[in-house]
Formats: sequence, structure tokens, C-alpha cells
Amino acid sequence: MRAPQPVRPGTDPAHRDPHPGSAQNDLDTGLDDKLDDEDYPAYSMGRAAELLGVTPGFLRGLDAAKLFVPQRSAGGHRRYSRYQLRLAQRARDLVDQGTALEAACRIIILEDQLAEAQRINAHLRQRIDQDAERD
Repeated sequence: MRAPQPVRPGTDPAHRDPHPGSAQNDLDTGLDDKLDDEDYPAYSMGRAAELLGVTPGFLRGLDAAKLFVPQRSAGGHRRYSRYQLRLAQRARDLVDQGTALEAACRIIILEDQLAEAQRINAHLRQRIDQDAERD
């Protein structure tokens, strides 16, 4: 069973900040921005491994296979973003199906490149359609 989470300041009417615009509100906004950013390295290696149900060695293997390069804390510890955790989960799924780690990483990289190319293509088509409507 999951432990109850503490109420964030400003979310419980009994704990509203009487000074809107204070430094605490600015801090909360900055924290919210970081936590909403899927590229923010919020997870330690231990926590990332726990969330994914893998060993820290598996995550180091993804780094060695160049699937992604985790950011480092000031102390030199690996830190992972939500985006990197999604890639690691996909790698784990492929490895669990019998795909070699290096091949799984290559597949994921190619899938990511294809998705990016498709996003660019859709954006360019939209621009072409808008230009055609203007003419």
C-alpha cells in the first residue's frame, strides 16, 4: 500500500499561502516547471531501477550502448529524466522478448528518429497547407 503523500502548499485551503507572489510561491512554480519537464533529471539510478524493475547494471548498460547519456549530479551520480525512463522501459520490454541489448537500443534509436522525422514532416505539411490557403 502506498503511503499518503504530503499536501503541497496552496492545494489545501487550510494551508493557503496568505502572501500570494511570495518567494515560496515562486519556488513552487519553479519546482512544478522542473517536475513537468520530461527532460529534467529527477531520478537517481537507484530510484530509476526500482521504478523500472531492473538492476542499476541494466541502466549502466543502456548508457554504454549509447541509448542515452544520463546527466550527472554535482557528486557525479547518474540522474535520469522521465523521457529516459520511457526509453529504458522500452529497452527492457525488447530484452524481455529476447532481443539483445545492443539490438534493442538500436531499434529504439531508429524508432525515435522515425517519430521525429514524422513530426517534422507533419509540421512541414501543415505549413504547406497554410501557404496554399493564402494563395
